[in-house]
Amino acid sequence: MQIIEDATFYDAIIVGSGAGGGMATKILSEAGLKIAVVEAGPFFDPADPDQRTQLRWPYESQRRGRGKTRPFGEFDAAYGGWEIEGEPYTHKDGTEFDWFRSHMLGGRTNHWGRISLRFGPKDFKHKDVDGHGENWPISYDDIKPYYDRVDKLIGVFGTNEGLPNDPDGFFLPPPKPRLHELFYIKGARKTNLPVYPSRMSMLTKRINNERGVCFYCGQCNRACSAYADFSAGTCLVFPAQKSKGQVDLFVNCMVREVTTNEEGKATGVSYINKEDRKEYKLKGRVVILGASACSTARILLNSKSKQHPNGLGNSSNLVGRYLHDSTGGDRMAFVPDLMNRKVSYNEDGVGGMHVYTPWWGDNSKLDFARGYHIEVWGGMGMPSYGFGFNVNDFNKFFGTQAGGYGDILRSDAKKYYGAIVGMSGRGESIARYENYCEIDPNVVDQYGIPVLRFHYKWSDQERNQAKHMQDTFEEVLTNLGGIPLGDKPGKEQDYGLHKPGRIIHEVGTTRMGDDPKTSVTNKFQQLHDVDNVFVVDAGVFVSQADKNCTWTILALSMRASEYIVDQLQKQNL
Repeated sequence: MQIIEDATFYDAIIVGSGAGGGMATKILSEAGLKIAVVEAGPFFDPADPDQRTQLRWPYESQRRGRGKTRPFGEFDAAYGGWEIEGEPYTHKDGTEFDWFRSHMLGGRTNHWGRISLRFGPKDFKHKDVDGHGENWPISYDDIKPYYDRVDKLIGVFGTNEGLPNDPDGFFLPPPKPRLHELFYIKGARKTNLPVYPSRMSMLTKRINNERGVCFYCGQCNRACSAYADFSAGTCLVFPAQKSKGQVDLFVNCMVREVTTNEEGKATGVSYINKEDRKEYKLKGRVVILGASACSTARILLNSKSKQHPNGLGNSSNLVGRYLHDSTGGDRMAFVPDLMNRKVSYNEDGVGGMHVYTPWWGDNSKLDFARGYHIEVWGGMGMPSYGFGFNVNDFNKFFGTQAGGYGDILRSDAKKYYGAIVGMSGRGESIARYENYCEIDPNVVDQYGIPVLRFHYKWSDQERNQAKHMQDTFEEVLTNLGGIPLGDKPGKEQDYGLHKPGRIIHEVGTTRMGDDPKTSVTNKFQQLHDVDNVFVVDAGVFVSQADKNCTWTILALSMRASEYIVDQLQKQNL
């Protein structure tokens, strides 16, 4: 294949435009650097009338908004999913791992839940607490200044509560609980569970002139046309394009590998342009990988050369190892007291929970090492085909004859709609060498790039945690006056534990550390083997936490990007 080389020489080439890549773009552009951002998907602006799905009615879709073309519904702001035509991945030894990809400017930050939690002091040193996994080479104190700056730069609502492992921050006013959340609070308190206002990155108050304020449409997964919620494209890349640096966007470009010279140093990247299917090369002083934990591992493993026969940065043979995703389990209940209510109570709000329960347990007295938080859902959001309360399921469960046709159907739908409260647990799994992704030696994607093969198994640590989730869910849902729906998942169903990858929090494939033999990057996210290549996505995580990982990706990327600027100024790169 002919390879076309671009003559432009960049200070930095950033692969991926999600949380990590977007933050790197902003920091480096503000330093006046010339940057290339290479994104596997198209340009995306949620305010563009041709791309906007916010405030679209279900009847505007032939499928009434059902998730036939996109996993989370046709109006969801994610171009991709767990399966993408022409871009397969494989599995090994009968294990399961579902890999979610969102190829578009801003990546998965366009449709995520915006749950914006800091990791706590114990999360960086958890081996000292329970003996599992490894400690990070940095502490909470190292990252705290960057968390503070991310709070102020992007905006996050919440309240300061003084919790020891759920650190306080700089918060905007939180929205008030909705009716189903008030019911949850009642049940949680009877169970002695703490409940606090959520910490989520939607603007409940104006922070600058470029972004609007949340108007409570509840559709944050569609990406906000007013830029009131955090997406990397609208909040980081767009401002970067207006800064003093030069930002060139290369969209619909799938990176094949990081290119290197005879000394083994990175010289840039090669990519396939999806539109003409030709291969191109970009040259730069520094390469920054923020393609997502698994995509970055794939790029490094495919970047083989005489100097790097096992793949770039892989002298330790650890690229792809220690892959782990959050645990997840769910349960919902029908609440008779929520039937037949007039829509007079304010049901508006952000696209997600207004309250949540952080981990409250003492793991030294439990049969699993790490905790989980509880997310709350329900209420009377916009219905669409395939979502909401199913009258037929209600009939089967309670032996009634609700529903029918015409006025009777409308009456019964109104009677039961909004009478559901649900709970979801999202917890920490243990990072293990045995869970990994690698290059499949026999399969390539439609662009001729070798694909990933996954090997992943849950352990009893995660199963026991899931059992604790289900016990807690049933107790809380009963205490709030609900009738749990469906059978409580037991041992045969792994206690309702979602398949790995389904929570879309995969981390750990290029983990950081002080020892090049046991880690891939140093504490500044710089490859041990190649000093001008950095990783700014969740691949560098030594461990997950009982929190979502995006806020930590952002803070770490800010820290690494400022280190890159400093090293470039000192001519060390």
